[in-house]
Amino acid sequence: MTSKEIPETVYDIAVLGGGPAGFTAGLYAARANLKTLLIEGASTVSQITTTDAIENYPGIPEAIDGYELMGRFRKQAVQFGLVTRSADVTALRQTAWGEIPGWKILSSGGDEEALAVIVATGASWRTLDVPGEAAFTGRGVSYCATCDAPFYRNREVVVVGGGDTAIQEALFLTRFAQKVTVIHRRDRLRATGILQKRAFENPRISIIWKSVVEEIKGENGVESIVIRDVETGSVREIPAHGLFVFIGLIPNANLVSDLANRTEGGAIVVDRQMRTSAPGLFACGDCTDKLLRQVVTASGDGATAAYAAQLYVEELKGEAY
Repeated sequence: MTSKEIPETVYDIAVLGGGPAGFTAGLYAARANLKTLLIEGASTVSQITTTDAIENYPGIPEAIDGYELMGRFRKQAVQFGLVTRSADVTALRQTAWGEIPGWKILSSGGDEEALAVIVATGASWRTLDVPGEAAFTGRGVSYCATCDAPFYRNREVVVVGGGDTAIQEALFLTRFAQKVTVIHRRDRLRATGILQKRAFENPRISIIWKSVVEEIKGENGVESIVIRDVETGSVREIPAHGLFVFIGLIPNANLVSDLANRTEGGAIVVDRQMRTSAPGLFACGDCTDKLLRQVVTASGDGATAAYAAQLYVEELKGEAY
């Protein structure tokens, strides 16, 4: 193979996604002097940008909000020559230039081509799928406390979930709401110890254990929540002006559904080098099958994916060391 067959318009690496994994991959690829494009969603944003306080990212001891942190990621990556585009990717197809394989990325902003693609499309919040949820989304049902908490000043709200995000967002809501009720289907929280301690000590937070939401009621907005005890089956209705849902994530991986292996839950299967089952296609961050979904793990994934993609591209172009 010879790199002379590759048109000048073709990028070495295209990164799909503008979160911590994507921008870290873009940083590492651009810093390796590879022609790198990052496409971030035009109609979506990285979940991290709506996070109020991040206090477990190494090297930043004071809490920082997600929007500011991602601004730092972007600034650093662009300094090394990363090209960014804002567009919604609609399809990913295999292509070739002579004997050199590559990828065509179709998007709302036009089509691009690259020798290797790193998918860092993140994940979306899982919904309750109960009556009233869809009807009241944006009118009392929310998946982002940082975005909507100010609307509930001195009011009663409910948070569903028991992990880090749910408890962290519940704590944030206490800055505005008069009362925050956490509903969790189990008899103990999954959140880290420090967050649990803060929640238990906060007088504005109460927890209803071993319960699930059955229905969301109201007229022009949310007025009450119907909950069911998972052990006894008893049902009761509690007042609430807002419902915040944090019950897990669904990987945004449909883009590669016909290209790479995925788990039953839809996550992209990768090896230790972030390689998918398709040559030249890498994935990293929350869209992959992984144990821990945090900013720091997403960044580590992104760095690994970029380096693996770099080695792949250099091999394609006959430039391997």
